[in-house]
Amino acid sequence: MGAPIRSVLVRAPGKINVAMRVGAPMADGYHDVATAYQAVSLYEELRAERDDELSLTFSGPIATGGLPVDRTNLVLRAAHLLQARSGYRGGARISVVKRVPIAGGMGGGSADAAAALVGLDALWGLGLGREDLLGLAAELGADVPFALTGGTAIGTGRGDLLSPALAKGPFHWVVALSEPGLSTPAVYGALDEHRERHAADLPPTAAPHVDAAVLQALRSGDPVALAESLHNDLQVAALHLRPELADLLELGERNGALAGIVSGSGPTIAFLAADLDAALSLQIALSAARHTVLRATGPAHGARLVG
Repeated sequence: MGAPIRSVLVRAPGKINVAMRVGAPMADGYHDVATAYQAVSLYEELRAERDDELSLTFSGPIATGGLPVDRTNLVLRAAHLLQARSGYRGGARISVVKRVPIAGGMGGGSADAAAALVGLDALWGLGLGREDLLGLAAELGADVPFALTGGTAIGTGRGDLLSPALAKGPFHWVVALSEPGLSTPAVYGALDEHRERHAADLPPTAAPHVDAAVLQALRSGDPVALAESLHNDLQVAALHLRPELADLLELGERNGALAGIVSGSGPTIAFLAADLDAALSLQIALSAARHTVLRATGPAHGARLVG
C-alpha cells in the first residue's frame, strides 16, 4: 500500500444558466425550477493538505475579505458532511483561489463545495463513488451537483436533479461583474412579489420546462440560435433590485454581443459572442467603459483533481 496523499489540488467551474424558468415555491421553501446549465472556463482552485484540524483561507483576483471561514461556509460544510458520513477523524488545511464572482449568480460557492468533496475524498482516501458524492452535493445546495458534473445539463426540482444535455461548443462568453453581489433568496423573493403585484396581467405560474429551442441550439453549437433562446425568469427581479444592470445589458448588445442575460440570480451579466474575435472586441469595449469583465468558454469540465 502506497504512502497516504499529503495534498491535492482541484479545479471546479463557474456556471451560466442559459435558460432559467422558475415555478411556484415548493413546500421546502425552494422554488420549482427548470434550467439549462453550462459550465464555463472560470475555475475555482482548491488545495487541501493533511492536518489535524479543519481550516479554510481564501485568496485570488477577486476580493475575498467578506467571505466567512467558519462552518457557515459551504467548503467547511462539505468537509464536515464527509467526516460525518465516513467517520474520518482527521482534518485538512484548505485554501481556495477564487476567480468566479462572489454572490454573482455563477455558482462560485457551489464550485468550492464540489471541489471540497472531490479533493477531501481523495486526500482522506475515502473512495466514495460518483453517486455518493452527488448525493452529498445535493444536500449542500441546488447548484453543487452541477459543479461536480460540469458540461451542459438540464436541472429540475431545485436545480439539483440533473440530466446531461448535448452541447457542441465552444460557446464564447464575456462576463461583466457588478458590485455588490445579490442575495439569491432576495432575488427569488423579489420575483414572487413581482408576480403578486402583476397577478392580473401575468398568466398563472406553470410547471417550468426548458424550451426545445434551447436544447437544439446547444446541440447544434449555434451561438446565434442560442442567443435568440436565452431566457431567465429571475432577470426581471434582478433588474428591479439593480436597475443600472439594464444599461449594462444595452451597452453589451450595442458593442457586438449577440445577447446578454443576467446569470442565475445575478448581478453578473453574461454576454454571448459569435466567436473568439467578437468576444475579444466586446471585452475591450466593456473594459474601456470601466466595467470589470472576464472572458470564458463553455462547456467546461466539472470538479476534478489536477495533476
